[in-house]
Amino acid sequence: MSDQDNRFIMTRRGLIARSALIGAGAIATAQPFRAFAASARPRFTHGLQTGDIVGDRAALWARADRPARLNVQWATTSDFASPTSLAPVDALPESDFTAQVIAQGLPAGQQIYWRAAWTNIDDVNAVSNPVIGRFRTAPEAARDVTFTWSGDTCGQGWGINPDIGGMTIYETMNRMSPDFFIHSGDTIYADGPILAEVALPDGSTWRNLTLEGKHKVAETLDEYRIAYKYNLMDDNLKAFNARVPMFAQWDDHETTNNWYPSEILTNTGSDTRYTVKRVALLASRAKRAFLDYMPMLPVTDAGQKRINRHIPYGPSLDVFFLDMRSFRGPNTANLQTEESADTAFLGDSQILWLKRQLLASKATWKVIAADMPIGLKVPDGAQWEAIANGEDGTAKGRELEIARVLAYIKEKDIKNVVWLTADVHYTAAHYYDPNKAQFQDFKPFWEFVSGPLNAGTFGPNALDATFGPEVKFVKAPPAGQVNLPPSAGYQFFGHVKIDGKTKAMTVTLMDTAGAKLWSTDLTPEA
Repeated sequence: MSDQDNRFIMTRRGLIARSALIGAGAIATAQPFRAFAASARPRFTHGLQTGDIVGDRAALWARADRPARLNVQWATTSDFASPTSLAPVDALPESDFTAQVIAQGLPAGQQIYWRAAWTNIDDVNAVSNPVIGRFRTAPEAARDVTFTWSGDTCGQGWGINPDIGGMTIYETMNRMSPDFFIHSGDTIYADGPILAEVALPDGSTWRNLTLEGKHKVAETLDEYRIAYKYNLMDDNLKAFNARVPMFAQWDDHETTNNWYPSEILTNTGSDTRYTVKRVALLASRAKRAFLDYMPMLPVTDAGQKRINRHIPYGPSLDVFFLDMRSFRGPNTANLQTEESADTAFLGDSQILWLKRQLLASKATWKVIAADMPIGLKVPDGAQWEAIANGEDGTAKGRELEIARVLAYIKEKDIKNVVWLTADVHYTAAHYYDPNKAQFQDFKPFWEFVSGPLNAGTFGPNALDATFGPEVKFVKAPPAGQVNLPPSAGYQFFGHVKIDGKTKAMTVTLMDTAGAKLWSTDLTPEA
């Protein structure tokens, strides 16, 4: 039965499942059973999501269509023979009826099944049909680990097109059954309206599903939330979320294009679309919506959630998520010779956090999930949006921070660091070689780029020689072609496998159809 089904059907199986949730104490208030209207039953509006998995904990997410209480049980078998019930969580208007439950006490290296149902807060007898999700916890001992990564969902006006089956790249990744998925940013395009139709160069028409409120740039909290709800209209994404944990970070389009915290939007160019000009205000609303719709674990005892965080996944892998938006200075010519507030990109506090985490890591592989690439030239008009400054010389501007991080990795002899990113809307493999660099105080490393998931395709971008990047593989549109629709086939993701026995990492760049475009095997440094 679809999670959208709001009919009142009490089958024997449904009665047993509902009774199990009630009998296990998931519904705290007991009232005599009485008849209720089918319309009183809450429903799941956007499926289930699993997010961060850290140790014996995981973040579980759902959204209701009204004030409701989320009741969750988990088990290690699909029949829920011996379920564990979790404390219920209310979905209220303040969170746009989203609820996140923290599952605790999960066994390591296990397939976990979780069953969720809503209870109407005003009528405890009105209970939804249960919906089931699943995920795999991190192992304690060595085993094969697989995951995928990519970025950029519903950008440049290319939304959910039913004519091509929606966002089929999520179904492609789903078939691979990865342990988790890293969404490398641009999880939504808050600055990208979705219209019903887009004319294509060949005379045909691209058709989008539409949603009221997604026809304009997001400025209010509700409008930012609508962008997440739009993406979750896609059946491929909902099916993927029910089976594959999403570890998400943000980039610019969760707020507005190429933003930085001190920015004030002007009345030129595309900025005329905005009535709210102070980006710090837009970003605060955007972050609230992100935290409402992305299942994430708190990183402090006070319950604070942060985009930069560490997710360990067994003895072979640690993932370090960077936040390249919240701490950055303004976009400039990026040629400063000394660090200052204007050259900040990661910021001192985040750099200190990253250094400590890398130094403490005992995992074989340390993956740094960055929402922007290091050595690609990413302009913002006459200024620079990313790290590189296009000068091809010694480190300057934002490159100074990256130089500090890379030099620290070398100084402390931190082994097996790999960078994963997206942002530029094509796929590539870069090898950074100090012998070919202007700044040479670092260990050689790989950076892999993949995306978009469902957005316009561009590229390739030019390289900046400061850190000596070399293109080992690239796939992008032919010269002169830009903003290609997803139907053109240039949508990409990356797949990583870490062998449980040899500890070798295999990185494969793939397209929306699941074709393997390029692959490399990395042997860990002992």
